[in-house]
Amino acid sequence: MRKKWSKADRKRVMLAGSIGCLVILGLFYFLQQPRTSQVNKNKGLPLVQTYTVARADMMRHISLFGQTVANAKVAIAPKYTGKITAVNVQLGDHVKAGDVLLVQDTLDVELAIRQNNAALNQAQADAVETESSYNASFLQAETDYRLKKDKYERNQYLLSVGAISQDAFDTVEQEYAASKSALESLQNQVTGDTAATVASKQAAAAKTAYGTQALEKQLSDLTLRAPRNGVIGYRAAEVGAIAPAGTKVLEIVDNTHLYVDCQLAEADAAVLKTGMDVSVAIDAAGKSVPGKIIYVSPAMEDASKAYTVRLELEDATALRAGMFARTSIDILQRPQTLFVPKEAIINKNGRNSVFVIAADDTAVEREVRIGLSNDELVEILEGLEDGDTVAVSNQDKIKDGSAIDRDAAGDRS
Repeated sequence: MRKKWSKADRKRVMLAGSIGCLVILGLFYFLQQPRTSQVNKNKGLPLVQTYTVARADMMRHISLFGQTVANAKVAIAPKYTGKITAVNVQLGDHVKAGDVLLVQDTLDVELAIRQNNAALNQAQADAVETESSYNASFLQAETDYRLKKDKYERNQYLLSVGAISQDAFDTVEQEYAASKSALESLQNQVTGDTAATVASKQAAAAKTAYGTQALEKQLSDLTLRAPRNGVIGYRAAEVGAIAPAGTKVLEIVDNTHLYVDCQLAEADAAVLKTGMDVSVAIDAAGKSVPGKIIYVSPAMEDASKAYTVRLELEDATALRAGMFARTSIDILQRPQTLFVPKEAIINKNGRNSVFVIAADDTAVEREVRIGLSNDELVEILEGLEDGDTVAVSNQDKIKDGSAIDRDAAGDRS
């Protein structure tokens, strides 16, 4: 008689089946794992990669990345706000120094110059008139003074002999004093060779002349010219538009020389020198270009906390500013010295040591004194000899005097 399956029985069967599938999957995953791990399963010994020490030149590999920078990028902006009456260039146009790029409306300035010129003529005429008037007044005062002085001296003698009264003499004396005062007043106005009233009129004329010169300079500034040879790389100007003062309307890019600016850390910047030759790869152009280091910043930049290195490219043909560029330099840090990979060094409480692997595959911990270092290597000044083999992996599973199993991948030296 067939037994009927209850709802609870079916659930139990499904649960058991799911558990069985999970067990099978877990077993399959376990069997697929590499049999070689950090600890050798057959021997129970730490599996260690090694490095054989050999005396050689210790090199520092420095990678440089940056973008090409134009010889110059010059923004063209009007000095004065004004309406644009002519734009003579388009994007991509080649221009030469002195070419007229853009012209603003000049009518108002031209009228102001004419007005100033008229005022200048009037001021110069006033100066001439004032000088003539002063000279005439001075000549008259000087003549009057001499006459009054002669009369005063004659009457002084007549008074002494009783020929005239004291009242008559007093009148002559007053006239003499008045003429003398008038002459001295005119003389006191003279500074240098020119009277003050004349100098004032001449200064007014000069001021008007300077105003005319300023307007003529403004008139010249309303015509924007190319300051250097280059290519128009930016254009935001149309005839009839108002160009605000100080707002960029055009830009000239000079790609005749290109540079690459790179950012470097302190340790790398310290070993680079100007004059070093490099080969710079420009991926976008599909070629490498010879170059040279022409600048290493003398101080760290506050914003980037890095140093800037500038490379000059010898050939800028077919290149543009802003292209990604890369290069590398190998610098000799120390000739014919001993060094190990950084991962070989064990640092405990300020003490540096390595595990030296003997011929019988036992590890011996040995203290070392280190010297120079780079991204990959550390110089060994004391503690190792040429030909020693050191552990570079799995040191946390090694003890002094313990046996190890060398990694089948071989020695890393």
